[in-house]
Amino acid sequence: MTIEALILDVDGTLADTEEAHRQAFNQAFERLYLGWHWTPQAYRRLLATTGGKERIAAWIDELDPPPAQRKALMARVPEIHAEKTAVYTAIARDGGIPLRPGVERLLDEARAAGLRLAIASTTTAANVDALLQAAWGARGLSLFDVIACGDQVRAKKPAPDIYQLALDTLGVAPERAIAVEDSPNGLKSAVAAGLWTLVTPTFWTEGSDFGAAGLVLPHLGDPDEPVPGEPGGVLQGAAWLGIEELLQCAAPRRRPDAIQALYH
Repeated sequence: MTIEALILDVDGTLADTEEAHRQAFNQAFERLYLGWHWTPQAYRRLLATTGGKERIAAWIDELDPPPAQRKALMARVPEIHAEKTAVYTAIARDGGIPLRPGVERLLDEARAAGLRLAIASTTTAANVDALLQAAWGARGLSLFDVIACGDQVRAKKPAPDIYQLALDTLGVAPERAIAVEDSPNGLKSAVAAGLWTLVTPTFWTEGSDFGAAGLVLPHLGDPDEPVPGEPGGVLQGAAWLGIEELLQCAAPRRRPDAIQALYH
């Protein structure tokens, strides 16, 4: 069956944004005199909760304040998140978040092959816009046929809602699309929507269970930044994942094998 679309997550997939998000949260906490600070280890743990506002709420639950204080803090979650978003978008627009290896190349190859591109992200539209414009300039938004963001669905990842929204808007059946993710929640979301999924973990998600993925690579690779151990490990054509090989990996005859390459 012909693949028609590539649907990509944003945070961690297009770019390793999580450190910028962590810094933005901490700056927001400081500006709002909350006295909170998320270390890399704490933030990695909090990433198990999908969505920025939900992550703040999870942190408040961890702090376990008295009932009245908890209610007051929960009421401030939208304010805290809005401040964090303002900081993050400034970081992104200043070019502080480079794309991961191979992302720009693979998307250009996908476009040239006639595939449609979509985003399925639980982050806000403002965060997506800032990253796309910083990475691709004026063509950033027009590069994607559909941009589905977290606030457009009732349930965030690992629920399949965001991928179902992207598929419905594209008008493409799940067996005719490939998802690209970096996290276990993202993988669960894509698989629940019926998508064959490529996973490229980061520091924030490596070591997670990606057993349901069709293919796992440390990154997509480029001629000047090859994938370790390739070709010959999982990739056969080159030391980077090209669109032709990705389409071959996602072909129905190979789906049951759930071919993976786990890198540490």
